[in-house]
Amino acid sequence: MELKELRGKIDRIDGEILKLLNSRMEFALRTMKMKPGVEDAEREKGVLESAAKHSRGLVRPAFTQKLFRDIIDESKALQKGNPRLAGFQGEHGAYSEVAARKYDGKMVAIPCPEFLDVFEGVAKNQFDCGVVPVENSLAGAVTQVNDLLVETDLKIVGEVKVPVHHCLLALPDTDYREIKVVYSHPMAISQCRGFIARNKLEPRPYYDTAGAAMMLANERPKAAAAIASKLCAEIYDLDVLKENIEDHESNYTRFVVLSKEAGKEKGDKCSIIFSTAHKAGALFSVLKLFSDAGINLTRIESRPAQTDIGNFAFLLDFQGSDADAGVAKILDKVQKEAKTYKFLGCYKEARA
Repeated sequence: MELKELRGKIDRIDGEILKLLNSRMEFALRTMKMKPGVEDAEREKGVLESAAKHSRGLVRPAFTQKLFRDIIDESKALQKGNPRLAGFQGEHGAYSEVAARKYDGKMVAIPCPEFLDVFEGVAKNQFDCGVVPVENSLAGAVTQVNDLLVETDLKIVGEVKVPVHHCLLALPDTDYREIKVVYSHPMAISQCRGFIARNKLEPRPYYDTAGAAMMLANERPKAAAAIASKLCAEIYDLDVLKENIEDHESNYTRFVVLSKEAGKEKGDKCSIIFSTAHKAGALFSVLKLFSDAGINLTRIESRPAQTDIGNFAFLLDFQGSDADAGVAKILDKVQKEAKTYKFLGCYKEARA
């Protein structure tokens, strides 16, 4: 190998070490929520002994123990700061992380493999809140999240609307004329179909937009690019070859912020879930209550009831505050009219 190639490999290993250190710190912050204090002498002793025991080759046990001592000290310093944690689904750089940062830039965004992990993380106090997508202006409802909302006891305390602006990302110093294939989530591929066709690229579906960017940075496939957020370029050290490659400028995703406790500030938008008796006019009777009161509905979504086969749960959002007497009166009537009823929360409406 030439010197430049060897140094390139070292640089990539250094990058992987930093990513793994960041992941370790994230898990350390999650454990903070599950133990009585920061100090745990027995645990630290075990980590240091294991580090020395598994030192191999050129890595001396004394060096390894010093390194892990510094890592532990840094972990404890982060834990003592007691930062608020926001769980999101996907890899770092996902649009859900963009939404979490937009909601509260001071929170530490923690990635989760599945939407269920976000809900469970909030329910088990590992996260202060969770940020999950509920609908996209082009693709419609995120059904898995809506099903989880039907089952959860968590509350909605906020919402975020994120414009979806896809970027074509490539490895540094890539000649765009050599790119033949592009990786991304199937939805992102469909939203950029015009750009992909014009540039004669072969689309290859991947499990996640940010995951595609991470794979590109790690595996470095030849003649390849990824479609993902601009944040991914920053996180994975990729070049932005082209911004705003989506076919429709009006593309945005609405996210809701989940918490174990209801929001404390007065909101201007509410979300409820209800089901009705399986008979003609039952749903109309509930919706008429809002119409007669002049309350504007912003969304109504139906999902099959998991515990009541053949029936449906309705997710409904409307403008107004449960702190207002008129709205509270309507909600009381809805609860009496409906077969089942759950108030998800009142929060500030986001603007796109």
